[in-house]
Amino acid sequence: MQVVILAAGEGKRMRPLTATTPKPLLTIAGRTLLDHIFEALPQEVTEAVIVVKYLGDQIKAYCGESFHGRAIHYADGSDLGTAYSFLAAQPYVTEDRFLFLYGDEFPDLEDIKACLRHPVSILCWEADDPWNHGVATVRPDGTIQKIIEKPKVPASSLIVGGVMVLNKKIFTYKPEKKLNGEFFFTNMLNQFVHETPVVAITSKQKIGGISTPADIERVEELLTHR
Repeated sequence: MQVVILAAGEGKRMRPLTATTPKPLLTIAGRTLLDHIFEALPQEVTEAVIVVKYLGDQIKAYCGESFHGRAIHYADGSDLGTAYSFLAAQPYVTEDRFLFLYGDEFPDLEDIKACLRHPVSILCWEADDPWNHGVATVRPDGTIQKIIEKPKVPASSLIVGGVMVLNKKIFTYKPEKKLNGEFFFTNMLNQFVHETPVVAITSKQKIGGISTPADIERVEELLTHR
């Protein structure tokens, strides 16, 4: 099985730490985020496509052609936004079903396994500040109806995380340009969940993404109590 890891962003909210280091190579508890991601991958994931852009040469030098026993391919990300960075991985995805992660996630092996038990799925968790995230509306059968990015009035407290099981149908959707000129992957994802029964998996760990220096301190504190 393949995993696509989106590691192209500048990590502006993580500055000054990302001034000279790409966010996926920042360290938590002595290991980089990419190390934590690969250590959480189940054995059936044997190949990774890492999408790089900002300081991407550092990521290539760190991971090489094989990382944690998995073959590595690199795709060149885009300045147009996460949608086009994601689409850059398409030529390297050879299997219909694949795992997808953002490069600033701190995933848990059991959560990933729970996602993989379904044909397609997205990891979610209950948040105290859903207005600051992509909020998922879930149908009675447990599939996601839609995802609203940073809503003024959240329909629920269930937010979408950066761990997903997708299929190649996701590549057929054309992203729409937002007012700021960027094309976001969430837009493609919304089109996908509208036509495909994507199961919402509730995380048991609730560690979440790593966006600011405070998140690094938060996660390191969580790890000391495990």
